[in-house]
Amino acid sequence: METNTVQAAPAAHPSKSGLGIAGFVLGIIALATSFLPIINNFSALLAVIGFVLALIGTIACVKGRKSGKGLSIAGVVMNVIAFVVVLATQSMYSSAIDDAFSGTSVAPQPAADQPASKAPASDEAADDAQAAAAGNSITLKNGLVLTISGVVTGLQNYDGSPITQVSVTYQNNGNSQASFNPYDWKAEDAQGAQRSQTYYSNGENELNSGTLAAGGTVSGNLYFEGDVVKVLYENAFIGRGSDVSWDIV
Repeated sequence: METNTVQAAPAAHPSKSGLGIAGFVLGIIALATSFLPIINNFSALLAVIGFVLALIGTIACVKGRKSGKGLSIAGVVMNVIAFVVVLATQSMYSSAIDDAFSGTSVAPQPAADQPASKAPASDEAADDAQAAAAGNSITLKNGLVLTISGVVTGLQNYDGSPITQVSVTYQNNGNSQASFNPYDWKAEDAQGAQRSQTYYSNGENELNSGTLAAGGTVSGNLYFEGDVVKVLYENAFIGRGSDVSWDIV
């Protein structure tokens, strides 16, 4: 009499956790970019998403529904490290920026020595224009000297809107290069509204952006919409707020 032997089918091996793999990949990207300024804001977001994915993948592996437990755990760890590195580097950069701006000093210059600026507008606008020099230079800790060398009010744009011209000068007395940029500057009106420069149809010698070598000097005009009572400076790349300002009224 023959006996039929039935062999049990081998248990299916669980597949790799896709979420764990995704979390691991995001962890690599977040960790690799976590020390880069500005970019690491995106790295922090990647680290949070990667942590959640890797954690879900780890739980699925622990319950036996998926394999790849080691990869998922590694993803959790890398995303946590990346997030910590982002916090540490941003704190370090913030501290360095505070140190750079905390040592500003003001050196008054006689306003009478400043030449009056001439408005390049129409005859009517030129008659109303009043030239005023702020007369103050501000030296930053890195040796960059900023000067408001002249202010012209009463200008009119092509659409009839009022324009204020502000002439600025950068002088690099430091030992390394320094950047200059028209978007470093803002103007504030009497109501406290702050605006970046605007287009002026009759503008001339407008300040552009670039790099200033040690010992170099560059000057240019900025044009702001409306009447201006204060001019403010901040580094456009850092964007930490306007710690340096001039009252021009």
